[in-house]
Amino acid sequence: MNTKITFLTLILASAVFSSCKNEGAKTEETTTAVSITMKGSDTVLPLAQKEAEDFMKANAGSTITVTGGGTGVGISALQDGTTDIAMASRDLKATEKLKLQEAGKDIQSATIAYDALAVVVNPANKVQKLTREQIEGIFTGSIANWKEVGGADEKIIVYSRESSSGTYEFFKEHVMDKKNYASTILSLPATGAIVQSVGQTKGAIAYVGLAYLDVSIKALEVSYDQGKVFVAPSVAAAKDGSYPVSRPLFYFYNKSSEAKVKSFVDYALSDAGQAVVAAIGYVPVK
Repeated sequence: MNTKITFLTLILASAVFSSCKNEGAKTEETTTAVSITMKGSDTVLPLAQKEAEDFMKANAGSTITVTGGGTGVGISALQDGTTDIAMASRDLKATEKLKLQEAGKDIQSATIAYDALAVVVNPANKVQKLTREQIEGIFTGSIANWKEVGGADEKIIVYSRESSSGTYEFFKEHVMDKKNYASTILSLPATGAIVQSVGQTKGAIAYVGLAYLDVSIKALEVSYDQGKVFVAPSVAAAKDGSYPVSRPLFYFYNKSSEAKVKSFVDYALSDAGQAVVAAIGYVPVK
């Protein structure tokens, strides 16, 4: 009797082990590694790079390629089908929406963070704050010397992103009141190059996202009420709405690619992904 029971027990144990093994194999087969390309905003770039790095560590076999170039570049690549996700520091323009529709793209969007756009100068500059009107004057060219805004008798050297940049567009619309940039502005292709140039040029001024602030440049306080209240750019000021130059950051993708990119987008919006947003220096969406 004992022999029969022992034999039966072995059979049952073997069956359970086999079932568990097959179930485990089935789970492995249904866990699909993803290969995703991302292109666009230099503002979003450091965030996307870190999110991609963490996602690949947690999802063996997945590859995510991230490149900058500007929001416009990312959206064009999305239209051409040469990227899976377009990183953007502004919303889609009406003309872009039309072109994407004509190309048969059903674009989905995810707001993945918020940013405060900082106006920055060289740390040697004694100017600490500017009104929106003064910033507009500097970038349109009507103010050309720092002494006109309380600084030294020194020529203002203005740096800007190229026109393909979402930050270029946002700054023009929300800070310059949609006026044109001065023809004397020095356009640079990447935000990193702007930080380096401002840090090395005493009379320089430019604008960058919060994540790019470091000791080599100085962020100015900004007033949107003609000098009554000045606020410095910070995560806290962007979060409570007291800093006036804040904006959402996006991931855009085609609905036909949703199954492919969903796991990464979901990660970006998860608690872990939003912790990365805060660590990089932007404002989490939740």
